[in-house]
Amino acid sequence: MHRTARTVSAALAISLACGLTACGSGGEGVAADAEQTLTVWAMGAEGEKLGAVAAEYTKANPEIDVKVTPIGWDVAHQKLVSAAAAGTLPDVMQMGSTYMGEFAELGVLEPVDTKTFDKKDFFPAGWEQGVVDGEVYGVPWYVDTRVLYYRTDLAQKAGVGKPPATFAELESMASAYQDKAKTKWGIYLQPRGLDTVQSFYPFLYSAGGEIVDENGKAVVNSPAAVGAFEQYGAFFDKGLSTKSVQPGYDPLKDFNTGNVPMFFSGPWIRTLIDEQYPDLKGKWAVANVPTGKSSTSMAGGSSLVISKDSEHKAAAKEFVAHLTSAQAQADWYRRTHDLPANLAAWSSGELAEDPGMKVFFQQMKTAKSTPTLPTWSEISASVDTALESVTQGKASGQEAAGKAQSGVEDLVSR
Repeated sequence: MHRTARTVSAALAISLACGLTACGSGGEGVAADAEQTLTVWAMGAEGEKLGAVAAEYTKANPEIDVKVTPIGWDVAHQKLVSAAAAGTLPDVMQMGSTYMGEFAELGVLEPVDTKTFDKKDFFPAGWEQGVVDGEVYGVPWYVDTRVLYYRTDLAQKAGVGKPPATFAELESMASAYQDKAKTKWGIYLQPRGLDTVQSFYPFLYSAGGEIVDENGKAVVNSPAAVGAFEQYGAFFDKGLSTKSVQPGYDPLKDFNTGNVPMFFSGPWIRTLIDEQYPDLKGKWAVANVPTGKSSTSMAGGSSLVISKDSEHKAAAKEFVAHLTSAQAQADWYRRTHDLPANLAAWSSGELAEDPGMKVFFQQMKTAKSTPTLPTWSEISASVDTALESVTQGKASGQEAAGKAQSGVEDLVSR
């Protein structure tokens, strides 16, 4: 997908359509307890699994027939744009953080009732993903963050008895893996391509850097950000991480063989290791992002939003309240292993007792969400390009940050 043209074309399509229709003019409509059909779009694996939850909800609330349509992430954006332009968005939608600014700006989302949904119930970074220009449009459904996966058996061979506490220790540990445990690489960090920035975020945020600050100003050339570029690039300069991989590369296979003994990733990897590589049991662990000025990882996940044109807003709000309650979130974790956005869901069961999940909980408490800007996809693409110039040895951290700054300044000024 050509990300530069996406926001402009979406805005144009919807503005033209709304010139002929009443986009964004829906009222409260049907009462919550009236007999009605509630339409819901959900993406990816969540879309495939939400139908069973919706069926249970309908059974408990027979007046509400919840119809879930699964949508693939590869076509989700275009389907949302087309439906928004036609005035046919569903009542409730799953929305990733990178979409939120765009669709809020287009005026097709209903603001969240903050008397019903309290930000204190959710991880701060999860809540912030639904806030655009001070208005709340999304309720956190599930969250995501990245932590460090590492081979404990190979760390023992390397003479390292604990996970790295700082980024200097991360680099030393990567060297020890190669020198003493004889691994091919010391760590995997994404060297180039789409969303390289996601691999960079732990370095950037932990250094105290940002791409765009809270005032909407480009700050990717700040001293903290420049230092993060240089620190990231050092792993490639020193041969600790590969400079080239095939598109779609997954380090898990190499993690199993030991060629890649460390990498940053999300919670779904735990399940994949258990299912695909059971022989690794007891030979790996997770740890929090090393500390710079802080230990701060990226925050991801999805929110639930309601269409501004929905005639079923009352019922939609009740369904969203159900899905984001502590009990429903704990059940959703058992079904999907998505991290609950509701803090109370972590108070019992596996989420409270599993040492690995405690690492994710701790990391999520300090995680940082990306700004909800309509042009964020283009902004992150600009940083991807800058990172590639550093990992491939074509630019210094200072030079790359300066180039990224210029591109980001142009995009935030739109």
